[in-house]
Amino acid sequence: MMIRLLVFAVIVLALGYGFSWLADRPGELSLVWGGELYETKLIVAASLLIAIVAAVMVGWWLLRTIWTSPQSVTRYFRARKRDRGYQALSTGLIAAGAGNALFARKMAARSRGLIRVDQEPLIHLLEAQAALIEGKHDEAREKFELMANDPETRELGLRGLYLEAKRLGATEAAQQYAEKAADKAPYLRWAAEATLEHRSQAGRWDDAIRLLDQQRAARVIDKDEADRLRAVLLTARANDRLEADPAGARDDALHALRLEADFIPAVLTAAKALFREDKVRKASGILEEAWKTNPHPEVGRAYVRARSGDSVIDRLKRAERLETLRPNNVESLQVAARAALDAGDYSKARDKAEAAARIEPRESAFLLLADIEDADTGDQGRIRHWMAQALKAPRDPAWMADGMISDKWLPISPVTGKLDAFEWKAPFGQIEGPVEDGTVVSVDAALRTLPPVHAEATPNALISIEPSPAKPRQTGEQNGVETAAKPADAPKKDPKPFFGGLPDDPGVRQADTPPEPKNRLRLF
Repeated sequence: MMIRLLVFAVIVLALGYGFSWLADRPGELSLVWGGELYETKLIVAASLLIAIVAAVMVGWWLLRTIWTSPQSVTRYFRARKRDRGYQALSTGLIAAGAGNALFARKMAARSRGLIRVDQEPLIHLLEAQAALIEGKHDEAREKFELMANDPETRELGLRGLYLEAKRLGATEAAQQYAEKAADKAPYLRWAAEATLEHRSQAGRWDDAIRLLDQQRAARVIDKDEADRLRAVLLTARANDRLEADPAGARDDALHALRLEADFIPAVLTAAKALFREDKVRKASGILEEAWKTNPHPEVGRAYVRARSGDSVIDRLKRAERLETLRPNNVESLQVAARAALDAGDYSKARDKAEAAARIEPRESAFLLLADIEDADTGDQGRIRHWMAQALKAPRDPAWMADGMISDKWLPISPVTGKLDAFEWKAPFGQIEGPVEDGTVVSVDAALRTLPPVHAEATPNALISIEPSPAKPRQTGEQNGVETAAKPADAPKKDPKPFFGGLPDDPGVRQADTPPEPKNRLRLF
């Protein structure tokens, strides 16, 4: 509108300037026509010429208007009818959104009478929504199928069919609808996500990565999210290729690390692939870099057991190397304590395990102390004491997805099928730290209540108790049975007669014969 006003103003100014120019330059115009001489002033001739042109234009407009008036009248009434139809369609869609099925049906019928269905396919949508509100799902599916066959409403119809299939539990049909929609329009987020999860569940990692690239090109997802999902898919493909193609698994895992530098599953997969190629130094370097930024227990175990032929002393040295990279860290101390336990250095193992428990008293630290006690002293009382502390302590972090705990990372959730659902975190419902008078006790309190080593512990016992001379006893172990020794000067008893009892029958005992001492089996 503004441009038209400017053009009109320019034309008016040009005409005014032209007339003023002619007025400043007077002259006469002579015209001989039919033997007659016509003379007039130049400005009058210009004005007459402009008037003739204007009259011709106005006459042509009147003639054209009269000639096209029937079509104009028809278009007017058609447009008015179409406007009424669109108004009814809009009102019906609002009613369907509000849940008023009766009014939505009424508006749908009115729209059909005012607008042709082939010209406005949204009428099918209104009727489908009304059918869904009334619970007529078969009719709604028919409408969605009609929309799916129309190029203009194909995406809308496929989404409706997908939701109906999901409602009925027809997973295979829902996946087919999502696949079809994703192939035709990869920019549809719902279709791309459903197809991506389906291809991931089926192990079609190449197709999933290709679809993800299409989404990124269409700018459906941002760069950070696309990089994260691509790292997950590459790691999953690397895990599948680890046995048959270690080189390909290595390339996929390293590519995933370039996208997500601190992605622990990719770190572990890359290290495993390099170990299979006998590239221990490079794999160790990757594990060390990951340990510096994120000390993960799986990274520590992979690093300590990098070389299968290492002795327990070599593994202890590698564990201490990790401890120097991240000192005063609970994971570093636990890895070193476990390696010291395997090497038989119980004192060092106990010190590091207690230090880890002081930093973060949790289940694994107390279980490790119980293992050390079992290997060192074998005292069941002390073992049970640490096991009791483990029962009261918060649980360790684990791979969790949708409330399920897994012993290893998985690319998709087994519960919902969601991609990248697993997180390394503590299970839900755990106590948030130690309290002295509550469920969890501190390490210092546990050490104060730790029972002393029993006298009958293993040879590695820290405390030994000598037998009292007042009551000499001789302990003999035969087949695990502990019996009390009899005095040397005790009279030798006559053998008891056999009265024919069963093997488990104690036989007949004389009334004046004292009962024999019972043998006690060692349970622990």
